[in-house]
Amino acid sequence: MFNALIGQSPNFEAMLRSAKMVAGTDVTVLIIGETGTGKELLANALQSHSLRTKQPYITLNCAALPEALVESELFGHKRGSFTGAVSNQTGRLLAADGGTLFMDEVDSLPLPIQAKLLRFLETGEIQPVGDTQPIHVDVRVIAATNTCLEEKISRGEFRKDLYYRLNVVPLIIPALRERKCDITTLLNHFMDHFAATHKLPPSTLSKGAINRLQDYSWPGNVRELRNVCERLGILLAGRVIEESNLPQEIACRPASQNGTMRSGFDLPEGGIELEKLELKLIQQALDRTKGNRSRSARLLGISRDTLLYRMQKHGLR
Repeated sequence: MFNALIGQSPNFEAMLRSAKMVAGTDVTVLIIGETGTGKELLANALQSHSLRTKQPYITLNCAALPEALVESELFGHKRGSFTGAVSNQTGRLLAADGGTLFMDEVDSLPLPIQAKLLRFLETGEIQPVGDTQPIHVDVRVIAATNTCLEEKISRGEFRKDLYYRLNVVPLIIPALRERKCDITTLLNHFMDHFAATHKLPPSTLSKGAINRLQDYSWPGNVRELRNVCERLGILLAGRVIEESNLPQEIACRPASQNGTMRSGFDLPEGGIELEKLELKLIQQALDRTKGNRSRSARLLGISRDTLLYRMQKHGLR
């Protein structure tokens, strides 16, 4: 399953190395990444390479459940415990006993449910709604979020103690705009994949189209790129795809100079030590914001997740 996670950029490969190291353990993992970066794909890969690969793998999108039903879905309920409870219901945690529960958009959990999830992570016990006795279950939890949990903690929307319980091993998936060198590889992969899937002659991308696609910011990340490839591969099967054939939001974006955005920085004749420069810029940003990582990331023009990755790389805390 890790083969489905395509990319060779340094930050993406570093994340994959960490993922492969923790896959075979029972440690709790928190996957952090923007929408469309492949959080569920990474969770599936962790499960398929885990010691629990033959055991139940249950998924729960926390944002998709009405608040009134979250507790019942997660912990289960007994018949008659509330209006409409006409039969016993097995919750996701009990259904995952012996296996893994993947909780997507875990930041959407209401605060009272966060407290009960914390108790489960600390004790391994759950108590279905309406039941008087706790039940012990053996479940590995993989959680995912596309938001900054530390900011939610500061606003009182997420429990700090639960964050620490979930954040045993954080895996930060970089946004596609932060791994530009992978775009061509992904384009070729998806164009070939959809040609085979739909039994159509493969299309090819002109150099101008590739440059334009590489220059695009991809707010929807890999999911957006995948959708664009499928659309082009079907509508322009067997043809050479030019810049003018690209979706309007990509084709009409102002072209950057010489294929890159102007940065306002000129490389000195004698060169620079890039690692030292990056470290100094990160330290200056953190000093200027008094350690506020979200504001520091904005000053540096990167996402907060990328800043955390680069801080870890340089040993900053």
